[in-house]
Amino acid sequence: MRVFSIPMRTRFRGITQREGVLIHGPAGWGEFSPFAEYGPVESARWLAAAREAAYDGWPAPLRETVPVNVTIPAVGPETAAGMTRASGCRTAKVKVAERGQDEADDVARVEAVRDAIGPDGKIRVDVNGAWDVDRAVRMIRALDRFGLEYVEQPCATLDELARVRRLVDVPVAADESIRRAEDPLKVRAAEAADIAVLKVQPLGGVRAALKIAEACGLPVVVSSAVETSIGLAAGLALAAALPELPYACGLATLSLLEGDVVGDPLVAEDGAIPVRRPDVVEDALRRFEPADDELQAGWRRRVADAQALMDAPPVIGVAR
Repeated sequence: MRVFSIPMRTRFRGITQREGVLIHGPAGWGEFSPFAEYGPVESARWLAAAREAAYDGWPAPLRETVPVNVTIPAVGPETAAGMTRASGCRTAKVKVAERGQDEADDVARVEAVRDAIGPDGKIRVDVNGAWDVDRAVRMIRALDRFGLEYVEQPCATLDELARVRRLVDVPVAADESIRRAEDPLKVRAAEAADIAVLKVQPLGGVRAALKIAEACGLPVVVSSAVETSIGLAAGLALAAALPELPYACGLATLSLLEGDVVGDPLVAEDGAIPVRRPDVVEDALRRFEPADDELQAGWRRRVADAQALMDAPPVIGVAR
């Protein structure tokens, strides 16, 4: 079990370092990297995903490549346009509703991305549940003049999502309402979304996510949790195993990190990533292995606390 800490190129989700644990087993490497706000109960799903990758492996792929979108953080318009052009992707997911910014910042960012990607490119916006219903309706209508493919998690609750969905013409995608819910299938019963955004780690692994996808009965977009190539490989495995994949996936997020732990990172080429599983390179891992003993110990405690909630043998090297 190895701890990593990689600087972010741009502040994202309020963090400047992406931290986590890599676990090695007979099937390969798995990643455990729940965000700081996740407690042991939620983190247990992330550990289940890492264990699946390390000990069980994944289902056989149905496709060789996965189309992906570029993810644009809450940056200025010029930077957003430059990131869009440099990505080579024909779909862009734009972060909006960043704390400390106003609506004009969001409009300028989306407009810059539309100019950069051209009239045939697709744009989706991600709100991370930050709007209330009235603001969501107003902003979705304002941003849709740039042509929105869909809006992701405009509000925090299922009731709010359902209300927004009835009031706007833009499709609504659910992310947090699935990955942070005790029952991820409630989103369909509430008629709160047109699209399900699935992330492997928060849902407990590739197989668990496939079951949720089948039960939801909604089109699926596979997205990353801003992981290293080890975590991204699990997302690719999920996307590759889905019977249908109508949308580009949010798996081209490695560009948000200053480095990686593998020798052949999972980066997009011409808007797609080949389905493969890279291996950890010791020199690359050592570069991002923190010397801070307290940080190392903190991550070992997080693994142990999550492990205590799982009915599985302990990860080697972790004791309570």
